[in-house]
Amino acid sequence: MAEGGKKLAQIKNELRKMILPGAIPQDLDKKAEDLVHDLGGEPSFKMVKNYHWTTCININDGVVHGIPTKLPFRNGDIVKVDVGIFYKGFHNDSAFSAPVGEIPEKTKDFLDAGKEALKKSIAQAQVGNNIAQISKAMEESLTARGYTPVQDLTGHGVGRNLHEDPQIPCFWEGPVEVSPEIPEGAVLAIEVIYVQGENDLILSGEDGWTISTRDGKIAALFEETIVPIKNGPPRILTA
Repeated sequence: MAEGGKKLAQIKNELRKMILPGAIPQDLDKKAEDLVHDLGGEPSFKMVKNYHWTTCININDGVVHGIPTKLPFRNGDIVKVDVGIFYKGFHNDSAFSAPVGEIPEKTKDFLDAGKEALKKSIAQAQVGNNIAQISKAMEESLTARGYTPVQDLTGHGVGRNLHEDPQIPCFWEGPVEVSPEIPEGAVLAIEVIYVQGENDLILSGEDGWTISTRDGKIAALFEETIVPIKNGPPRILTA
C-alpha cells in the first residue's frame, strides 16, 4: 500500500497542474486513467459497480461522486478531485480541493480550514485511540472556523476493498468510547467533507451519482490514506 500510495501522490500532483481556467474535467479523468495504467495500477473507482470513470470531479456546490463532464473550469471555481489506485491487490484513496485562478480571501480561508482539519484529525489516528477522536478533531477544527462538517458522508477503512470498515464520520455525538478502537495494522482513508452553508445534501443532476449542497453553497473535500502507528505519528501514504 505504501508503494501504491506513493504512485497516487504522483498522480494527484499531475492533476493539480491541470486545474486551470478552460480545462475540461473529462481531460483530467483521461490523464488520471493514463497515469494509473502507466504506473502499473488499475483505477479503483472503475471497480465500483456502474461507475465508469477514474476520478470523481465536483465543482463548487458539488460535494462528492461527481462524474467528469465536458464543461470547462471557470476562473473562481472550486474543484474537487477524488481518485484511487488499485496496485498489487490493494487500494489507496485520496482527494483534494483546489481553486481555478483567483478566488476571494473568504474562499481561501474555507480551503485552508479543510487542510487544517485534515491535519488535526490525522494526528488523532493512533493505535489505541477511538475512531471518534478522529471525528471530533475534524468537527471541532471546522466549526471553530465557522464551517459545517457533513453528516451524511464518511471516511472509511481501505485495503483489499476500496470501502471497508470502520466508517469515519466528519462529526461525533455521544461518548467517544462507544466508537471502534483503532487496531494496529489498520489502514484508514480519512476524509474531511464540509460546506460553507447548511448541512443539507441532495442527489443532483441526472447522472444518479453527484451529491451537492441543497443551498448551492460551496463544499470542499480533502482525503488521505493513512496508517496508524503504535507509539508514533500516523504514516500518510498518499501525501
